[in-house]
Amino acid sequence: MVNRFEGARTGRHWSLVAGVVALAAVSFAGSPAAQTAGAYPDRPIKLVVPYPPGGSTDPVARLLAADIGSRIGQPMVVDNKAGAAGSIGTEFVVRAPADGYTLLLHTSVISTEPSFKKSLSYDARRDLAPVTLAVTGPYLLVVHPTLPVANVGELIAYAKANPGKLNFGSAGQGSSGHLIGEMFKAAAGIDMVHVPFKGGGPSIAALVANEIQVLFDTVSGSKALAESGKLRALAVTSPERSPAMPSVPTVSESGLKDFSIVYWLAIFAPAKTPTPVVDRVYAEFRTTLAKPEIAARLLETGSVVQAMPPAEFGKVFANDIQRWKVVIENARIEAQ
Repeated sequence: MVNRFEGARTGRHWSLVAGVVALAAVSFAGSPAAQTAGAYPDRPIKLVVPYPPGGSTDPVARLLAADIGSRIGQPMVVDNKAGAAGSIGTEFVVRAPADGYTLLLHTSVISTEPSFKKSLSYDARRDLAPVTLAVTGPYLLVVHPTLPVANVGELIAYAKANPGKLNFGSAGQGSSGHLIGEMFKAAAGIDMVHVPFKGGGPSIAALVANEIQVLFDTVSGSKALAESGKLRALAVTSPERSPAMPSVPTVSESGLKDFSIVYWLAIFAPAKTPTPVVDRVYAEFRTTLAKPEIAARLLETGSVVQAMPPAEFGKVFANDIQRWKVVIENARIEAQ
């Protein structure tokens, strides 16, 4: 499978992007949108994180917001609005004025909403404007150390010899860990029982306690436990090995060829935010993400910088919505 996030950003590419942004600004000269962009930002910007403080998303938001705020002369304030698996914070941004002063930093979980959360009062495809992809990272396939498997091939063989006896956990019904587990089951032709928990923390605790045997978690969530021997890391789900855990092979190279999935963190604005403002926000995030010290700190969490222009990220978002729709339908996961 081709990694859609591959491709170094060359100086020529960024020059072309800068040129497009400049032309867009000129074309809007004299319009209300141009006047808004020209004054932007003249007050603090709110960056909404739809999860509680202290989670894996929150530190990334605070790192990026602090750097941007120090450069633009206005604070970028992280506002945690947790609840309903991210929907409360997302709806807050959807209902905010489309002026660039309320932004959303969400995970790739938002791509599942159109297929999984049928009762929402908003539609992420219609009501949000993609601004930029920020980082991507793999999921880590971890098992309890007493499970007699040392790699993906042995896990698949064990599951086939013991159908329905392995339990895989997740942070909840329809969560990333649940959907990836269903993808893995289908690709490997095995049967495992899904056990949902109320959050990532409880699912990890259950794995450590051997209440479940298999888990797809973030690198930041399980790396330390794997390195201490409390869990066993079998593989990462990205197309290439993670620089954060270079000794851990990919699922694909471990025998399940072309199995590949990454999570991402990305920035959104309310729909109808003026294009010059969206472009300015993208440019500021791109500048921060290009800093070596920022990239190094993100890599500590297993995340790799993947800044991406709004239109390009919009295509990734649309493709992921369709991809998860197929997974949800094939696994017959009930919509909420």
